[in-house]
Amino acid sequence: MPKTQMTIDADEPTTSLSQDRMSLITAHHTKFLRFLEPRVGDLATAEDILQSAYIKAMERGSQIREEQSTVAWFYRILRNAITDHYRRGASQAKALEEFAAETPLSYENELQETVCACIGDVIRDLKPEYRTAIEQIDLGDATVEAFAQNQEISTNNASVRLHRARKAVARDLTRVCGACAEHQCLDCTCRRSQL
Repeated sequence: MPKTQMTIDADEPTTSLSQDRMSLITAHHTKFLRFLEPRVGDLATAEDILQSAYIKAMERGSQIREEQSTVAWFYRILRNAITDHYRRGASQAKALEEFAAETPLSYENELQETVCACIGDVIRDLKPEYRTAIEQIDLGDATVEAFAQNQEISTNNASVRLHRARKAVARDLTRVCGACAEHQCLDCTCRRSQL
């Protein structure tokens, strides 16, 4: 990864830090990176922190006391930047944990609310053997094999029945719901009573 150094154009005004002091700071670029990298874990993050610290130094240059070393002053800025980096990381991690803990429930509730309300009516109007297949296999947790045993039919016959039941549901939903049925009934606005 190429090393980048902050340069200041002589015509570009600095807010508070003299050109000489900024040049002194940027001359220690490699040392600052060696200071940052082991503390933050990687060179890219160290570069980002260093660039932000250069900006802070330009903004806060008036804080340097004459007897104070410019480089020592800048190291304090870097230490504070490392602390800020970890604080931001901790709050991001906490926010991600909260989001991860909340997401499955929120998503399931949202999905439940947006699924087409017509599906229940369509399934209820199916032939009894089709309705039973859909309710036990697709809406329940039965396997095709378990359904076949329960109905005392062959697994092949149960598969055919399920296939025909699904086709009937799709056909009826398309008739009842129109275009929204083609898009898996999400955000359905239709109602059977409107037909």
